[in-house]
Amino acid sequence: MGTIVTLVVLVGIIAGVVWLIRQQKAKQARELEDAKSEARRWVERLGGQVLNLVGTDEASKQALADAAERYTAAGSQLDQAKSAAQARQVTETASEGLYYVRAARTAMGLDPGPELPVLPGQRQAGAVTENRDVQVEGREYSASPNPSERNRHYYPGGSVAGRPVPAGWYSEPWWKPALVAGAWGLGSALLFSSLFSGMSGAAYADGFADGAAMDAADGGFDGGFDGGGDWGGGDPGDMGGDWGGGDVDFGGGDDFF
Repeated sequence: MGTIVTLVVLVGIIAGVVWLIRQQKAKQARELEDAKSEARRWVERLGGQVLNLVGTDEASKQALADAAERYTAAGSQLDQAKSAAQARQVTETASEGLYYVRAARTAMGLDPGPELPVLPGQRQAGAVTENRDVQVEGREYSASPNPSERNRHYYPGGSVAGRPVPAGWYSEPWWKPALVAGAWGLGSALLFSSLFSGMSGAAYADGFADGAAMDAADGGFDGGFDGGGDWGGGDPGDMGGDWGGGDVDFGGGDDFF
């Protein structure tokens, strides 16, 4: 009799564990589908803008090219998403692309459109609030709150390889090598301090050390998305994380810090 009871209890426990596992898998599948549905909506929104807008000057053309780059990346990420966290990163990528669309529309004198979710580290990084021209190790750099023939490379603001890069328009995308390599090169501290020290609204207004400390204090996504997810090999391009395939040529990368 005791043996029969023990067997019944064991069968009940096993059945309970199997039921819990199935419930967990079903929940994860629902969360993934919901996250992918939301991500798909953002990707389609970005695609509609990228496919229907044509730049009228160098600044808007460059911003739309960056937006198109993120549209392509977001589509690839969506196809590879295996978890809700990875699907939410697709939403982040598409949202970043829409920031570039807003920049392009602003450069062309159009309505920039509705506000977007805050990107990781964006508030902490601040924004370029004045025109600044500097020379660092024999190379000239400039930053401005507004687009121009010289300052035609936009960045929406955020953390790049652990340092806050303020939103603004720049003479060249000097932050892109750090996005690919995941680390800054020699001379970057001097570049940050030269461009942003004393600039109201930028993370580095009080100097490089304070700006870096401010970014280190930013513990996560600032706008409602969840990060995380390992995507397999390859270069990440402009998005955080490892997305699986695709080399990105930023042009002149060896000359950047």
